[in-house]
This record gives sequence, C-alpha cells and structure tokens, in this order.
Amino acid sequence: MKKVAILGSTGSIGTNALWVISKFQQHFEVVGLTADKNVDLLEKQVRQFNPKIVCLADEEKTGILAERLKGYPGEVVGGQAGLIKVACQADVDLVICAIVGSAGLIPLLEAIKAKKQIGLANKEALVMAGRIVMELARQNGVKILPLDSEHNAIFQCLEGKAPGTVKKIILTGSGGPFRQRMDLETITLEETLKHPTWQMGKKITVDSATLMNKGLEVIEAHYLFDIPVSDITVVIHPQSIIHSMVEFVDGSILAQMSVTDMRIPIAYALSYPERLAGVLSGLNLTQIGMLSFQEPDLDKFPCLSYSYEAVTKGGTGPAVLNAANEIAVQQFLNKEIKFTDIPKIIKKVMGTHKIIESPTLDEILMADTWAREKARNIIKN
Repeated sequence: MKKVAILGSTGSIGTNALWVISKFQQHFEVVGLTADKNVDLLEKQVRQFNPKIVCLADEEKTGILAERLKGYPGEVVGGQAGLIKVACQADVDLVICAIVGSAGLIPLLEAIKAKKQIGLANKEALVMAGRIVMELARQNGVKILPLDSEHNAIFQCLEGKAPGTVKKIILTGSGGPFRQRMDLETITLEETLKHPTWQMGKKITVDSATLMNKGLEVIEAHYLFDIPVSDITVVIHPQSIIHSMVEFVDGSILAQMSVTDMRIPIAYALSYPERLAGVLSGLNLTQIGMLSFQEPDLDKFPCLSYSYEAVTKGGTGPAVLNAANEIAVQQFLNKEIKFTDIPKIIKKVMGTHKIIESPTLDEILMADTWAREKARNIIKN
C-alpha cells in the first residue's frame, strides 16, 4: 500500500487525487493533507480519510480547524513549517505537490531532501527554480512524476526510450476560450473562467486563456526532461484529446491520448509504475471524428512568447515572469484590471529586471519578491 501526502488537497488537483484514492482504497493510505484556507472542505477530507497530520497554510485559521476537529487523533499544524512537516512525514512514500503558485516551492524542496517520491502539479516551482529542483532531485535519487496532463503525456511517451533519440517535444493546448475571438478588450472575468474543455482552478484557467499556462509548461518541460527550449514547440489542439507528443530523430511521433479529465494523469502518477484498471471510460474515437491543429497566435497572446524569452535568458528571468503573472492574474480575478492588462504588466516588470545568472535559492526568492512589488506598483499607477 502506497502512503500519500497531498499538499493542496482542497484544490482541483488535490480533490481529484482524493477521488482516485477513494476509488482504489486498497492501494493507498492518506497520511497527510494540507490546504491554504479552506477550513470547511479540509475538515470534510480529514473526516473521510483520517490522515495522521493536517495543515492549514493560513495560520490564523489553524485554531478554527483544530477546534472543529476536537477528538481527531491526528496532529493539526499551520504555516509553512506545517506544510514542510506534512511533506516530510517519515512514513510517506509519495508527496503530491499541488499548491498553486510560488508558495509550493519550499515544501517541494524539503520533500525532495527527505527523499520522497514527488507527484508534481505545481509548475511554478520548476519555473522559478527548475535548475535547483532537478539538481536536488538527482542528488537525492528522487523521481518526479508530472501530474499536468501535458507533462504526464510526455513522461509516458519517453518511458523506456534511449537517450539521444528525442528530436522535439510538442506541447498541445486547447487555445483557451478566446482562440477565435478578435476583440480581447471587452473580455469579462466570467467569460475567462469558462474553459472550453477542462475543469480547473481559477488561476490556471486564467493562465490558459492568456496562453501563459502553455508558456509555463514550456519552461517546466525544459527542466523536467532536460530538453533545449529550442526543441519544445506549442501546437493549438482545440479538442484536447492528444495531451502532448514526442517526435524522435527517425521522424516518428508518439502521442498520448485520453478523455479530458485530470484524474487519468493523476491516477498514473499515484500508481506508477503500475496502472490502475478502470479509472475512467476510454475514448470513442469515432464520436470524436476529427482532430485539428494550428499554430498559436503570439501577437494576440504574447504571454507565450514572454515565457520563451524568460527561459532563454535564464537565471532569475522565469521567476520574475511567474511572479508578475501571479500578481496580474490575482488583480484580474479581483476585477481591478482588464484581461489585456495582464501581458502588459508582465512585459513592464520583465523589462525593468536585471537578470541574475545562476542564482541561489535566496536570490530567486528575492527576485520573486521584487517582481511582485513591481507589478503591484504598476497596477497602482
């Protein structure tokens, strides 16, 4: 039986992971759960899965959770120290890292140091500090299993393939809800949150609409699979049936296909190297009928090109890109800026940043803090 801790159990990835675990209870035991501030849902999850330890990142609400869980035999902890304690539990085999944004970086690094196998959904951690994360994983013999549908697809296509045989990684993306829309100035928050093919959290849904999510995935793939950025391309695939592809040096291409449901890649990461039978129904290809592909419009969605620029320059560039985006997206979610302001803010922050090459973790975190403050000031003015 595999023992699992989930960092970010109340989000989209976390709840889907718990759905898989509940369906295959004979294979998994939940040891730890964490959330940001969703006391109500976390309480329900604790009562259902009875973990040994539970954490709220929002320390002000930890007391509320502890009061509600009176009589619960496990431990209730709070803050970043609590997140780390859950991630590093001695009997945990697999840590699902599903905390949204930069907040997930430090717990991820600590879990790697504790030699835990990682199920990674937090792409921002690799965007910020991919070199450091992957180097630490190699030093500790830790395997990182991607939970994103795209990187999980690439991981499956690359399994068992000889080094030096890969020519190109092809990341697919739906194109978001505004792929065919000409006027982006009048886009509302409500329209943005209606993704055409996936059910996801708010932040990632906005990122999908701007194509920033695809840009972050390019950076993640670069570090995760040790592939040059020049060998990673993005293709718009509105049906979201092919989750990504790998082209090999002989001209052949392998693609991973499935229904558009995150529970399939999550189940594969949970059960790896085995596969769970009957997670969901398979594809009916005759009902799908047609699969189409097109190039992304970088003039219309410049966030994708900003991501290529950031990872090509390297150093603290990707961390600054990510931090500026997180602030801009949050302000859009708060209805304080327009949809089209998101890339403008990111461009301004990146344009004023002096990149530090081969940064330490402290320098990355400082660049992250600087970029957030810079973005906030741009929005205020």
